[in-house]
Parts: sequence; structure tokens; C-alpha cells
Amino acid sequence: MANYIETAAIVQKELDKAAVAESCTGWMDANAGDAIYNGGKEIKIPSVSMDGLADYDKVNGFTEGDVNFSYQTVTMTQDRGRGFTLDATTTDETNYAINISKVMGEFQREHVVPEIDAYRLSSVATTMMEANKTGVTSGLCIKDTDVSAETPSVSVLKKIKKGIAKVREKYSGPLMIQISTITMLNLEVELAGKMSYVEIPGAGLNTKVPAIDMCPLVVTPADRMVSAITLKDGKTSGQEAGGWGKAQTAIDINFLILPSKAPVAVSKLDNFRIFDPDTYQKAHAWHADYRRYHDIWIPKNKLKIMYGSFAGDLPASS
Repeated sequence: MANYIETAAIVQKELDKAAVAESCTGWMDANAGDAIYNGGKEIKIPSVSMDGLADYDKVNGFTEGDVNFSYQTVTMTQDRGRGFTLDATTTDETNYAINISKVMGEFQREHVVPEIDAYRLSSVATTMMEANKTGVTSGLCIKDTDVSAETPSVSVLKKIKKGIAKVREKYSGPLMIQISTITMLNLEVELAGKMSYVEIPGAGLNTKVPAIDMCPLVVTPADRMVSAITLKDGKTSGQEAGGWGKAQTAIDINFLILPSKAPVAVSKLDNFRIFDPDTYQKAHAWHADYRRYHDIWIPKNKLKIMYGSFAGDLPASS
């Protein structure tokens, strides 16, 4: 049994790496820094604060400053999982072309990663629109129905540059632009091969992506670019297949302009287990338990330096 525990640990590590590499929002995971995770819903995120500059004294030299390092314990609200069983003969008959590790990798690629992306982006959008509604921000969430049209009558490039300019009035740091496939298509048609590219780090590799004003464009499937989603529990009638879907009240997102250090996202596969056919009691089969905790947090002071373009009416101001 020890060998299978070791194998599960290796597979868990590879699945966590792949979850970041294959995600359209994987760049957000880096903002959690060297987080400490020991299983379960809680995770400790490091935080560093320090004093600002002081006058230099020619006699006494430097004024000493304080550096405070601490960990903030946060709770991930998303607790999602599935168990999978693969008959032992299936593995044998396919000469290991199909095995439990490959099944779990495909499950994560097709179902887990898209759900995490959709949850994160809908959370960001909801938080932004609520801030806009209550007056925390002003003019940084706008309705751009024409941008999402297949043949827009407006310049998508101009819309994006306008958004960047609004953010730049309050923030000069690096930005990321999450953009839907439809909006990106219109932008590419408009630029007709004149797109510039930049490199962004991801999963240990440098990835070259299109950019506007040196701001990377992260192209995201349109079904993940929505302001609200519905999570299916896998048990209720009509929800047996599990997964997620666009909420009835959701608004499509054209693009989001976000400070690269703003969204703090965490996703952890907890205690991944693999049981071999001799150990699993219910059937002569391989079995795997997949359980993932994840969540995203938006610092309140960052809301005023985010910009969102939506393809529908925004919530009315309160």
C-alpha cells in the first residue's frame, strides 16, 4: 500500500502544477506567495509590511525602520470533489493506455480548470460591479454591448486603451487583461496582423501572448467570462453530472483590466488518494478520490484600479 500512497503524492503534485499551467487565471495563483498549506480549507498567506522612507542624517546616519512579517489565515469556501472507479480489466485490456492517473488528468483539464476559471472571473466581476453600484469606484465598470457583437461598429482597441488610461490615472504598475475569445477576435480583425506580443512567466516557462500597451492579453473562453455561475452539487435531480453553468442573472464579460498583483487566488488538491484493485473493497477496480479546495480574494484597496467592460446592463446604483 505504501507504493500507492507514494504514487498518489506524485500524481497530486503533478495535478496541482497542471492546474496552474492549464488555467486561464493561473497567473493569479502567484499572488498567494509562499503560502503554507497542510490540508483542509485553511491556508496561511504570507504578508510583509514595513516603514517608509525617512530623512538621512549626516551625523547619525540612517533612521531604523520596522519590518513586520506575518501569516494571514484564510478559509477557502470552495470544497469540490469526485470519486472515480476504473475497472481493472480496462487498464489491462488497453495495455495501460487508459489508467487512473490519465483519467484524473483529463477530468481536471476538461472539468476542474474551467470551473475554477469561471468561479474566479465571476467573483472578480461581481465584486467590481458591487463596488461600482455602491460608489466605491466610479466609471470603472461600463456597459459595452457593441464590443461583444460579431461585427462591432466601434473600435475595440480604442475601448481597451481607454480602460487602460482610466486605470493608469491611479496606478502605474503592471496590468493583466482578461479578454473573451469573441472580443479578442474582433480586436485581431481590427489590427489585421499588427498585434504586438510580450512574454509572461507561467508554470516555469515563458509564454508569449498578445499585448496592448505592454499589457498582456489573456484570451479566455467566452463561457468562463461571465459575472455569475451556478455550481451543481452532483446529487440533486438534474444536477447529477455536476460541474457548473452560467447563472440566469449573469452578464457576459468583454474584458477585465486588473493589476497583476491584485487577485489573490489559491487552489489546492487535498489528500489525493489512489486505491489499487486489491485494496478497493467495492469492486475489482482502481479508484481515485479527487477533492479540491479553492478561492479568490480581492483587496479592497485594489478595487479602484480595476476596469471592466460588460455586454449587458450593470446593477443599478443603490
